[in-house]
Amino acid sequence: MNNPLVRDATEDDCAAIQAIYAEHVLHGLASWEETPPDVAEIARRMAEIKKGGFPYRVIELDGVVRGYAYAGSYRPRPAYRHTVENSIYVDVSHYKKGLGGKLLKDLIEQCTELGFRQMVAIIGDSGNTASITLHARFGFTHCGILRSLGYKHGRWLDQVQMQLALGEGDKTPPR
Repeated sequence: MNNPLVRDATEDDCAAIQAIYAEHVLHGLASWEETPPDVAEIARRMAEIKKGGFPYRVIELDGVVRGYAYAGSYRPRPAYRHTVENSIYVDVSHYKKGLGGKLLKDLIEQCTELGFRQMVAIIGDSGNTASITLHARFGFTHCGILRSLGYKHGRWLDQVQMQLALGEGDKTPPR
């Protein structure tokens, strides 16, 4: 296996992204969607993220997209404009190969370079120890758990909130 390559996502990646995401929607708890969006909807969402000036990245192994990550607006009101929320999904057949860490590291670097000051991770379910551990490894602090916010696969799900200061964080005013 060659070294993983992290790069900007393109519309040509949307079918691979859709397949990865559909698996998480149908069988996982990271996404609280219940019906996987089609490729056209993935392309629409990607275009919207990129139009907002946010990074949307994929990771390839041997020329095949095996994961993706993007940052988007945490909330729509103007005061939140310096804060992003991250999303990271890895092909389930490629778990525990370090791909999530490479994507998160890259996303942190991209968002810092773009001048964002805070990154928030909203993790679906308090039982998602892989995501919680990944974010903690990169310096995210645990901010709280909102209990039983969602219901999927026959059970109530918590939402874990974690946060990382980017660049100077809140030590200075933003540009």
